[in-house]
Amino acid sequence: MTEAKHIVVAGKIHTAGVALLRARNDITLDLVEAVTTEAYRPFLPRADALLLRTQPLTAIDVANAPKLRIVSRHGVGYDAVDVAALNARRIPLAIVGDVNSRAVAEHTLMLMLAAARRTVAHHLASTSSNWNERNRFDACELDGKNLLVLGFGRIGRRVAELARAFGMVVTAYDPFVSAEQARALGVGHAATMQQALREADFVTVHLPGGNGPVLGAAELALLKSSAIIVNAARGGIIDETALDVALRSRRLRAAALDVLSEEPPAADHPLLDNPYITISPHNAGLTEECAMRMSLAAAQNILDCFDGRLNPTLVVNRTAIAKSE
Repeated sequence: MTEAKHIVVAGKIHTAGVALLRARNDITLDLVEAVTTEAYRPFLPRADALLLRTQPLTAIDVANAPKLRIVSRHGVGYDAVDVAALNARRIPLAIVGDVNSRAVAEHTLMLMLAAARRTVAHHLASTSSNWNERNRFDACELDGKNLLVLGFGRIGRRVAELARAFGMVVTAYDPFVSAEQARALGVGHAATMQQALREADFVTVHLPGGNGPVLGAAELALLKSSAIIVNAARGGIIDETALDVALRSRRLRAAALDVLSEEPPAADHPLLDNPYITISPHNAGLTEECAMRMSLAAAQNILDCFDGRLNPTLVVNRTAIAKSE
């Protein structure tokens, strides 16, 4: 009899993905709902596969999983995964592909609108008998404003499409996208990020993380004092200390973040009590529909790996693994 393969699901996922795994009689599971490395670490020695939410996976953790055959990310980012440690053992790191771009793009527009229209501040005022907050005239409109989209992949392109429906003038900055490609999608093309920042009324970030801040104090200083920044991509892309200073000194109008460099943030994180910021708990892709799609895709990647038919286009380290053969 073939020995059952054991999967560790690290972090709460939609029940559809769990059901897909449970439907196989050659699979056993450990479901660890807490989204911390410490919570799933004790289960690694038994793991043939790891389905991972947003927690880090270090080289030490990989070494403590001698049976590990695949890591399947419940999403598309993998900044917190030690890919080199996986490469050394030829363990594929799979992502879910394009299952969350529309959800993240919608959330980006929601954050943009919330920051521009001061939604959170006005809600709090309205529910605390401060109805005259309405007379501050501190909200602004999207219509006619210049939007700079940093990173023009699937999510950035969908954001541009939605923003144009609001009457925004969209410019994209992406070193891997040509001016012709941008024009074909109805948006402008920025040759340099610095000049585009100077002209932007709104900036949305859709870049990969892991290489330090893209928007530091120097870049933030290029923006208009009326500018609004939205980041629903990766924590650490914006220098959070510099952002806090710029907002409090009114060098920037507002910001809205779905991601932070440390999650969850410490209780004394300065941005948490900054009156010019809107924060959501890294849930841009966690609609009911998207959570279901991500759980099914992440689970299916594991099953496909076990069955010898894992889609190579979903394996982010396939080139490194091939070179080590």
